[in-house]
Amino acid sequence: MIVHIVMFKFKVKDKEANLLKVEKQLNDLVQKIEPLKSIEVGVDFNQSPRAFDLSIYTRFNTKEDLQAYATHPAHIEVVKIIRDVTDESKVVDYKI
Repeated sequence: MIVHIVMFKFKVKDKEANLLKVEKQLNDLVQKIEPLKSIEVGVDFNQSPRAFDLSIYTRFNTKEDLQAYATHPAHIEVVKIIRDVTDESKVVDYKI
């Protein structure tokens, strides 16, 4: 099993609206991308200076499935939006 985690810091402008929009679009990916076995999208409530605003926790059967997800048109569409509304992101991929 492959785990892919990404955390995002959103731009201040229209932050709340963008968080809701991106959260929905990310959650919708599980119905659009077959290799994506599960997705958990979390919006931060802590709001400490160290906190990121949104994180995703996704699972795939193989590294190849993760790559298929990364290049899938539905994922790329969401990534374009995320890049416009975020300032920073961090990622970790690992095998369990």
